[in-house]
Amino acid sequence: MYGIKLKVWGDYACFTRPEMKAERVSYDVMTPSAARGILEAIYWKPAIRWIIDKIHVLNEIRFDNIRRNELAGKIPLGNIKKAMKSNNYSLETFIEDDRQQRASMVLKDVCYVIEAHFEVVKDEDNNPAKHKEMFDRRAEKGQCIYTPCFGCREFPASFELVTETIPKSKLKGEVDLGYMLHDINFKNNMEAKFFRVQMIDGVIDVPPFKEGGAQ
Repeated sequence: MYGIKLKVWGDYACFTRPEMKAERVSYDVMTPSAARGILEAIYWKPAIRWIIDKIHVLNEIRFDNIRRNELAGKIPLGNIKKAMKSNNYSLETFIEDDRQQRASMVLKDVCYVIEAHFEVVKDEDNNPAKHKEMFDRRAEKGQCIYTPCFGCREFPASFELVTETIPKSKLKGEVDLGYMLHDINFKNNMEAKFFRVQMIDGVIDVPPFKEGGAQ
């Protein structure tokens, strides 16, 4: 009853494979965690948790190689703690002093439909119809908390609510895309969970994800 369908598209996307260390290489399709991030960018409340049911891949899977400027390092944790404790401590980093170029294999001309629903996790705000109406209204108006993106901030995602039939995918047949990151189990020491991706006629059925213990 409280499920949603959202069409998202963009020029580029990069859903980075964790096994690639030095250079960024994208998965063939959007990950469930990236889809959840897009929904949370439109409507996030601590009272609900988004659950991804299906990902429809509408366009053909195309890759492109690009080079991007990135920071070579991170701000040390000790400096961050000092800045939090002191109003006079300057916390900064300059790309000109710490720039490096990295190659990236990214997806090009992507278009997906996300099918999802949410669960209410806090009893004091147990009004699913209210949350559904608020999401639909924000999606229809193009409103968001922050700009949703396809894996990286450089690749913004456009979106619109799907109220009728989901568009047909250009992909046909069954494809095994191997193992993909499902999501991070925040309640179990930030454990990464993976699943085997089977795409049939451009549609990926996402298995249930449970936080807390092992799956």
